[in-house]
Amino acid sequence: MIVAESSLSILPDALHPLDAAPVDDPWNLTELDDLLSEVEAVDAAVLVGLIPRESGIRVLLTRRTESLRHHAGQVSFPGGRIERADADPVAAAVREAQEEIGLTVESITPLGFLDPLATISGFRVLPVVAWIDPGYVATPDPNEVDEVFEVDLDYLMRPDNLERIPIEYRGRSRQVLQFRDSPQASRHRIWGATASILFNLRERLARFEAQT
Repeated sequence: MIVAESSLSILPDALHPLDAAPVDDPWNLTELDDLLSEVEAVDAAVLVGLIPRESGIRVLLTRRTESLRHHAGQVSFPGGRIERADADPVAAAVREAQEEIGLTVESITPLGFLDPLATISGFRVLPVVAWIDPGYVATPDPNEVDEVFEVDLDYLMRPDNLERIPIEYRGRSRQVLQFRDSPQASRHRIWGATASILFNLRERLARFEAQT
């Protein structure tokens, strides 16, 4: 099923509510369970920012610097580990977006959560979906972010644009999600955890739409 942008009117209902962050195991845990069995998961949150433009809804993404310890140089959502001072995962995602790319609290309207995701680096990530004021001004922290850019949501929600790459890693066949090369994605490779989060968004929208 292709999720049309018009279906985004149901978006808040298709997400876990803001006052009930999901506590389930990550939806992709079976893909990584043998790698994470001896690692205590670190709670993290990312901001899946949707920007309403006249040409359509865009998704806010970043390219991380090459010097970072985890996922260096990769396309990602703003985010990071949940700190003790954070009131909840939403507060963590908003704080990280402020620190990494200079988003203000006033420019972010959180809507709800996607399903938790496990990463190969040992994080249990809670994606927070939010509207972003189209007038936002990005001021990336050069120590963390090399670039801030946007991609059409319509492109990212089309199943034909997402492929599963088979790999062999540590004696086991696995799959990595990756978006196909396209002018919509410009020169950026959108894959791994970021592609998985976008896949989960599409699946939640499609399932909810099918039920209504």
